[in-house]
Amino acid sequence: MSESASPVPSALPFWMSLGMVPLAILAMTLGGWWWVLMPLYAWYLVTGLDAVLGESTANPPTEVSTQALFWHRAITIIWVPVQLVLLLAALWAAALPGHLSGWEKFGLFFGIGVATGTIGMVYAHELLHQKTPLERWLGDLLLASVLYSHFRSEHLLVHHSWVATPRDAVSARYNEGFHRFFLRVLTEGPRSAWRAERGLLARAKRRPTDPRNPFWRYAALQAAMLLAAALIGGWQGVALFLLQAFVAIWQLELTNYVEHYGLSRKHLGEGRYEHIKPRHSWNAAHRATNWLLINLQRHSDHHVKPDRRYPLLQTYTEDEAPQLPLGYPAMTFLAMAPPLWRRRMNPRVRAWRRQFYPEIEDWGPYNSGEIPMPRGAL
Repeated sequence: MSESASPVPSALPFWMSLGMVPLAILAMTLGGWWWVLMPLYAWYLVTGLDAVLGESTANPPTEVSTQALFWHRAITIIWVPVQLVLLLAALWAAALPGHLSGWEKFGLFFGIGVATGTIGMVYAHELLHQKTPLERWLGDLLLASVLYSHFRSEHLLVHHSWVATPRDAVSARYNEGFHRFFLRVLTEGPRSAWRAERGLLARAKRRPTDPRNPFWRYAALQAAMLLAAALIGGWQGVALFLLQAFVAIWQLELTNYVEHYGLSRKHLGEGRYEHIKPRHSWNAAHRATNWLLINLQRHSDHHVKPDRRYPLLQTYTEDEAPQLPLGYPAMTFLAMAPPLWRRRMNPRVRAWRRQFYPEIEDWGPYNSGEIPMPRGAL
């Protein structure tokens, strides 16, 4: 990607997320089974395209100016008002007397949750990693629209510091099924985020009630979202809003489960762990999924360089980082069936251990999460 060349052609495939918009409008206006098109598009079509288009392992140059990435950045910014309008429009459509039946409303908001989870959560992740206040605020809005604002604190303060250690709730352990993992993250995640923010404030000699605590902002934004749902659709609107939020969170945590399953950083003794390396994330080079998920599958490089914008993320060979057999959507299907997941992934985890850590003979404490907490963790 050169500075002088137009970035529009290279950016255009990443705009495929907007394909969800007409599908959502069809579901709102026509009802029936039209809502099924949204998960079909986001999950099955993309997986099918992966099979047809194959993989992309080309690495772009990393020395590219932010200005040259205008059209890549634009989709992540444009999606924020798009998602908010879709949510409000769906609430309005569901509130129209006699327009949609109960199951049609359920299907519509399941589909909207697919959009806010598959796309909105991924875009929020990209935005909250950037340095501009505008992008971080837009990321906060996307997270608030699915009632998962604490993810910002948990992700930036805990996950990126302590991934693949016992301190990180979203690093799935070997043999841990997704459903158990999901319940654990839902309970541990908010507490972990609060503890991290409280620790930062304590270091600055401030109390948790200090206005600088972002949990005040999280609460205000989430309350505003719930109030909007109630004003448009009453209690039914709140219930449907909660449905889409749950679907979105479920998809986010499915992806988190896949990204680090069974991978552990080596404990060096006395609560010290090796530095994060490309080997501590699962990667996939499947082309279409990387378009929809804006290169999220180049996950090792994201952990190596967290503020690197998504078009510049690098891919790695199998000698450097573990590779998944399928793209993230297909792997999340397997994750929902733990026996199938373990059959496909446990041999890969064991091969990864032999490849990178042949000196570790007893993996039991790693599997159970009983190795010491990292020293100095918030």
